[in-house]
Amino acid sequence: MANMIPISTVTVGSGGASSIDFNSIPQIYTDLQVSFSCRTTQTANWTVIYLRPNGSSSNGSTRQLYGTGSGTGSETDTVIYAGSGQGTDTTSNTFSNGSIYIPNYTSSNNKSISSDSVTENNATAALARFVAGLWSNTSPITSLTLVPSSGSFVQYSSATLYGIRKY
Repeated sequence: MANMIPISTVTVGSGGASSIDFNSIPQIYTDLQVSFSCRTTQTANWTVIYLRPNGSSSNGSTRQLYGTGSGTGSETDTVIYAGSGQGTDTTSNTFSNGSIYIPNYTSSNNKSISSDSVTENNATAALARFVAGLWSNTSPITSLTLVPSSGSFVQYSSATLYGIRKY
């Protein structure tokens, strides 16, 4: 049986934010999960949201599958994708939703990361993204940062970090 305990929630204020940060993550849980809802200032249907464990943008790799409403595809990259953020070219006042799961975040092994996210739109152009990632670093994860590939997070974007204990 697993128990999810909310650690911290960040909600973006009226000025927007270039990132969403979780710092000083307690090292007492087995796994971590981040649930997010966001919209960005990027002029597009969606934007990539990057995950930076311990503030690092290096030593990452990602394999993703996605569907756009008009097609499907896959990609690999050398950064860690957390998911997708809603862009300004979509239905007003709608936010993407996503979830990131990080097992064994305190271990001295490389860290696997999985995520899924969807954007919302009252049109064909919407995105579902499924990601398998790896952070090739043996340090325990003590902080997580979500960063849009372009633009910034708008007001009311939010993310909650959960610690998971397995009994």
